[in-house]
Parts: sequence; structure tokens; C-alpha cells
Amino acid sequence: MASPYPAEGTIRVDDIGIRFKRNRSGRRSFKDLFADRSRRAKPGEFWAMRHVSFEVAPGEAIGVVGRNGQGKSTLLKLVARVMLPDEGRIEVEGGVAPLIEITGGFVNDLSVRDNVYLTAGLHGMSKREIDAAFDEIIDFAEIADFADTPYKHLSSGMKVRIAFSVIARLEEPILLVDEVLAVGDKAFREKCYRRIDEMLVGGRTLFFVSHNEKDLLRFCRRGLYLDRGELKLDAPIQEVIDRYNADYLVKGA
Repeated sequence: MASPYPAEGTIRVDDIGIRFKRNRSGRRSFKDLFADRSRRAKPGEFWAMRHVSFEVAPGEAIGVVGRNGQGKSTLLKLVARVMLPDEGRIEVEGGVAPLIEITGGFVNDLSVRDNVYLTAGLHGMSKREIDAAFDEIIDFAEIADFADTPYKHLSSGMKVRIAFSVIARLEEPILLVDEVLAVGDKAFREKCYRRIDEMLVGGRTLFFVSHNEKDLLRFCRRGLYLDRGELKLDAPIQEVIDRYNADYLVKGA
């Protein structure tokens, strides 16, 4: 008999919408704060995404396609629950390992070592788990000589290396990747991609944002095409890429 509870790695997005302000000059009244969200005054606001619905099964690898500014990164942040929708509902079963703005949680004045403990701890790893994984994290990042160096003195590529190494150690069922590996050398990027392959073989669910067709086809079987904040197509990844190319690369729109 099938379980009545959704399995870890399941994502349900139901008619979501999120809006932002075009500038900071607009003000809401005190009364607006207690009004229904759909009826609040919205000075200078626009809908960045609206009426988007889809479902992801555990173990699926989804490529998110679209031009810059069309809602791809916003969608990943909504799934990661670092942003909340103004309309609709998102249900995420299980934890998320977010490779989004990958170095954002690191503290410049702390050493690499302290940052590993801080960041991994914030993502739910215990000190004992971090102790056991620390050498592997540092070795994977290939920065053993810099473990006690202040984080601010690392190059941008080294910062991405250590951040990916930490996130890749998490055991969360959902992995979100937002083009963060564009920084860094080709050899290390391929090393990271092999690690992602291993995680997919292990049954992880993947949300992958990229403009690189080769990478999308490597990891993903299904694609979501976002345009002007709307979900234009949910289909096999090659079909989604072809539609995107037809709309913008061939026509030049």
C-alpha cells in the first residue's frame, strides 16, 4: 500500500505569485498591513512571477531555462524558502542544500576553518559531523594551505570551492544550483559536476539553473521555461531548450 505522506524530495508549487517594488518611494499605510494580501495598496509594485504551478517527484532533475530577469533565481529562492510567495503555496518535503549565491553566508573576518563550522552548523550539521568531514571538505576544495587564512583573503574561485565543498556534504534530499560554478577553473568545475552526478545517482532531487545547454542536457531530463514571470513550458529538457532558442536566439527577440 502506498504511503499517504509525500516522499522526501517532493516539491509542489501551486499557483504562486510574488511581487516586488520598482523603487523605494512607495509607502503602505498602517491599515494596509492588516488588509488581505491581494487587496493591499501596491504603489510602484510589479509581479515578478504569477500563476506558476508544477510538481517535482523525488529524484527528478529539473533544468530551469529563461533569459536573465525572468524569474529563474527567484523561483529557486522560493523553493529554498528564503523568500515567501505573495500568492499561492509551495510545499517542500525534506531539507534543501542551496547552491544559490553560494558565498553569501560566509564571514570575511573569520578563518576558512571557522567559516566551515559556522556554515555547516547553520545548515544542520553537528560539530561531531563537521569534525569528521572537515578534512574531506578542505581537500575537495583544494585549499589545505589556507584553512586558517581569513576568508576575505581568498580569491573568488577559492571562495566558491570551499562553499561548494560545504554544501555538497549536506545530506538534504533537494539540491538547488544557480550557475554558481561559472566562477572557477574548468577542472574544478568538472570535479563539482561529478559530485552532482553522484548525488543524483543517490536519489537527490535537482533544480538546476544554467544558460549552458551542455550542462542542462547533462543533468536534466525535464525543463521549466520561464518568461516574464510565467511558466511558458514544462516538458522534456530538449524540447524546452528548443522552444527557448526559437523564441529568443533565432528570432532575436
